[in-house]
This record gives sequence, C-alpha cells and structure tokens, in this order.
Amino acid sequence: MRKKWKWTLVGLLSLLLITLGVVGWKVYGTYHQLDQMSKPKDISRFRKFEEKPQYKPPEWEGSERVNVLLMGGDERGLTKGEIARSDSMMIASFDPATKKVHLFSVLRDTFVQIPDHGRGRINSALALGGPSLAMKTVGDLLGLNIQYYVYVDFQGFIKLVDAVGGIDYNVEKNMHYTDAADGHRFDIDLKKGQQHLDGDKALQYVRFRHDAMSDFTRTERQRNFLKAIADKLKSGWNLVRLPDILAQVTPFVETNMSTGDMLKLGTLGYQSHQAGSVQIPPMELVADQKVGGSSVLGIKDLDALKGFVQAALAQDGAQPSPSPSASAVNP
Repeated sequence: MRKKWKWTLVGLLSLLLITLGVVGWKVYGTYHQLDQMSKPKDISRFRKFEEKPQYKPPEWEGSERVNVLLMGGDERGLTKGEIARSDSMMIASFDPATKKVHLFSVLRDTFVQIPDHGRGRINSALALGGPSLAMKTVGDLLGLNIQYYVYVDFQGFIKLVDAVGGIDYNVEKNMHYTDAADGHRFDIDLKKGQQHLDGDKALQYVRFRHDAMSDFTRTERQRNFLKAIADKLKSGWNLVRLPDILAQVTPFVETNMSTGDMLKLGTLGYQSHQAGSVQIPPMELVADQKVGGSSVLGIKDLDALKGFVQAALAQDGAQPSPSPSASAVNP
C-alpha cells in the first residue's frame, strides 16, 4: 500500500512539474511575442518621423484612465518609405478603478486641426507625422490624454482572425463590392445571415462602406466585430494558445507599449467589461462641408463634442443622455 501511494505521489508531482513547465514556456512565449511588437527605430515603418517633445504622450502610472489609439492601415500599392493614412481609427478607453472599457470610433473624414499641419482629414495625421502626431490630433479632438497606440495593417487583421479560429457572426445584410485596381484581391462578397467568418471574410465585413450611411455604419460594425474578437480571445483555449496567436500577428503590428505595459493592460482588459461604444463625432454634431471640392465632415461645436465624450465615459451599457448641446445617437 505504501508503495502504491509513493508512486501516486510521484505521478502527481511529475504532472505538477510538467504543468508548471508548460505554463512557464507559455508565459515566456507570450512575453517574447509581445516584446517583438514594439519595433526598434531602425526597423519601424515610422522611422522617418522625428519624435517631437510636444507630441510625446503622457506616461501611464497604472491607476488612472488609460487610452489606446487603435489604427488600421491599408498598405497596398505604397512605395518604399511611404506611410498609409489610417483607414480606421478607434480609441479603447480603460478605467482601472471601475473596470470599464469604452470604445470610440473616429470617422476618418472628420476635418480637424492637425498640429503643425493646418486643417485636414483626421486620418491623414498618421501619414503626416506618424503615430505620435495621430495620438496628439485625436487626443486634442476628444479632450483625452492618449498614452498608447497600436497599428496593424490588413494582413495583420486577417492573421488575427484566422489565429483565433475565425468568428461566428451574424452579417446583417448582403454586402458586395468589386475593385479592379488591386486585381480584385480585396473584393467584398458576403451574404446576409449567421455564418463563420475567416480572416478574409472578416476583413470584407469590417471594410464594407458602400451603402447609404457609408463610414457611419462601417465604424459601428468595426466596434461590434472588435468586441467579438476580444470575447473569442478570452476563451480558455485561446488563452492557452496566446503565444501562437501572437506569433501570427506580431510581424504586422507596431506599438509604443513596452512588454510590461502590454501585460498590465492585457490583465486590465481581461478583468474589464465593455460599458459603451459610440461614434465620433455623433450625428448631431456632424456638419457636412466642402474643402477643395471634396466632402469632409466638420464639427459644429468642439466643446460639445468633448462634453459628449465625458458623458459617454460616465455611462455603463447605455448611450449618454441627450443634452442641450448634443444628444447621443449611435447610428
């Protein structure tokens, strides 16, 4: 009997050691992949931009609200050294105290003041001055300090969705668009209904803007789909596979976060819930304008916009209440 218990104990200890070894390897693998996302200056796609002190984002101490600018870029057809405009822009705002996350989609044709460059479409800030200028421009518009950015191109998005095993999602309508300019590589052809979207199909879904509301509905789709990806990443199996998932995405991602920042923010994100999701600027504050013969989106009242953002951050699971200066409508 003592011999039986001895071997049982040895078996349990062996299993524990194997488990700790696997966990240790996964932690090391995760740390290594995260470390690769913060690219050194000499290999960064943004290396040509000077780091200006006036654009430097504030440091996150860990206890205050932290804001991350998420940017997606279309790098097709670019020449060497050319920087894409940000095809999509979202701000993820985390509150460590309340464990709430809010998402803000910024319409890319919003016409704003870009520091040192005059007025222009907000999505051009990235191409004009790199991520620091983009963070400064978006932060000034929303009245928020933006500490971090994450940039990913089309291929990175495709790789991420495929790495998590695709997303089961309800496509709300038929979506069709063709473009011969890129050899039809990024044509869009989706049918209405519940279906499994791989990376290619998911990219079609979040890129589609060829309907009556154009970018207004596209940004809403992007926020909703991002939440679906986050939920899939939180599943037990994908947490175990995290180093493998990150390895697929890392070559296409850049960020100014250190590995320690990413781990802290990842932990905070896992503990938090999405409390709100809105478009910037809201419809009530959009002013259609023409600049050089092209249509842009003006803002009727900048102070009202910043008030709208603060009202949104105070909400949990509902839109901000209407106010005399701006009512909160999420198209």
